[in-house]
Amino acid sequence: MIPRAPLLAYVALAGVALVLGMWYPAFTLVGLAANGVLALVAGLDLYRTVRPDRIETEREVSDVLSVGTQNPVVLRLLSRAPVPVTLELTDEPPEPSRVEGLPVEVELKPQREVEVTYHVYPQRRGPNRFTFVHFRYQSPLGLWTRNVRRRLENDVRIYPDIRTVRRFDLLARRNRLSEMGLKLWRLRGKEGEFERLREYRREDEIRHIDWRATAKYQKLITREFTTERNQNIVILLDCGRSMLNETEGISHLDRGLNASIILSYIALGQGDNVSLIAFSNRIERYVGPVRGKAAIHSLIQKTYDLEPRHEASDYGLACEELLRRQKKRALVLLVTYALDDQHLAAIGRYLRTLISSHLFLCVLLKDLPLVGLAEQLPDTDLKAYQVGAATEMLAAQERRLFALRASGIHATEVVPNELAAEVINQYLDVKARHLL
Repeated sequence: MIPRAPLLAYVALAGVALVLGMWYPAFTLVGLAANGVLALVAGLDLYRTVRPDRIETEREVSDVLSVGTQNPVVLRLLSRAPVPVTLELTDEPPEPSRVEGLPVEVELKPQREVEVTYHVYPQRRGPNRFTFVHFRYQSPLGLWTRNVRRRLENDVRIYPDIRTVRRFDLLARRNRLSEMGLKLWRLRGKEGEFERLREYRREDEIRHIDWRATAKYQKLITREFTTERNQNIVILLDCGRSMLNETEGISHLDRGLNASIILSYIALGQGDNVSLIAFSNRIERYVGPVRGKAAIHSLIQKTYDLEPRHEASDYGLACEELLRRQKKRALVLLVTYALDDQHLAAIGRYLRTLISSHLFLCVLLKDLPLVGLAEQLPDTDLKAYQVGAATEMLAAQERRLFALRASGIHATEVVPNELAAEVINQYLDVKARHLL
C-alpha cells in the first residue's frame, strides 16, 4: 500500500501543529488529537480497501501471434468484493512489442465480469511469453493506493506475418488481389493446356474469350488454361548481418521471411514443390521439399524462429548447399540486402556458376536511407560531399545490377514494404512465360 497525496498532506498539517506546540502548548494537544484521528481514519480506510485476492484476472490470447501486425489480447476481470472498484490496468506482453489500448481505467461492479481488449504488435519472432498483469486502485476514502503485480503467464509463438497469407486467401476468393499489388493476369497460365470455361474477369485477355459460349450464356465466357505444375522452387534466404537492418521497425530478415512464406503458399497452391535454405556464414536451416497447401504450416513452424546473425553471409556456401540438395532444375529465389557494389559483385560471382543448372531470381532490398540522402539538395560543403558519395554508390550498384541481368540472372531491387508483392509478381511472371 502506498499513501496518496491527501494522506501525506494531512500528516504534514498535523506535524505543523506539533511543531507550533513548541512555542504554543495549546497546539500540542491539537496536533496529538489530529494525529490520533488521522491514524484511526487511515487505518479504517486501509482495512476497508478491497483485498487483491477478491479481484480475479484472466488473459485470453492466441498461442500464435504474427510479428509486426495487430494481435488482439483480452483481459477478463471479475470482482468478488461487495463494493465497486475502479482500477487502472496494464499488461506485460512479449518483449519487444508495441501496445495499443493500455493502460486503461476499468470500473468493476460486484460479481460482474469486465472484458478489456487491447492490441499488441510483436517486434521479434520466436518463442516468447506474456508475464505479469498490473493493476492499481484506491482505498474508499482515497488515502491509499494499492499496487498489484500478478503473475499470469501465457506462452506464445510469434510467427512471420501469417495474417498476410490469410488476407491473400480471402482476396483471392473475392478476386481483389490487386489490393496487395499483384498483377492478376499472371495468376493463370497463358499457353498451357485448356482446363475449363468460366466467366470473364477484367484482368483476362480478350483473345481467350470463347465467343460461342458467350453467345450461348449471354455473358462473357473465357477459356482458362493450366499452368505447369510440379516445378521446383528453392528460396535462398539471407540471414547474415546485412539483414539486421530495419525499415519502419521491421528487420529485413522479417520482411524476407514474410515474403518467402507468402510465395511458398502461392507456389504450393500452383502445385509446385518448395524448398528453403536459410544461410549466414553457415547453413541455418533447410526445409523441404514440400508440396500441397497444407505444407505451409510445416514450413512456418520450421522457420518462425530464424534470427539474423552478426557475421557476413557466405554465398558460396549457400550455392554449394543448393547444388547438394537440388539436383533438378529449379527457380531459385535469393532474398538479400546488398550493402554496396562489392557486395553485389560477390553475389554475382557465385550465382553465375549455377546459371546453366537453375533459373535465378535475385531480389534485393533497396537502401532507402541512401536513396533519401542522394535525393537531398546540399546546403553545405559537407552535405554536398555526402550527397555525391551516396549518388556514386547508387550508380555503382546499378551498374552491378545491370551486369547481373546481362549474365542471365533476373535481378530486381525493391523497397522493403513492397517485397512480398514483387516476389510474387516475379514468380507468376516466370510461370506465365514458361521460363522454367
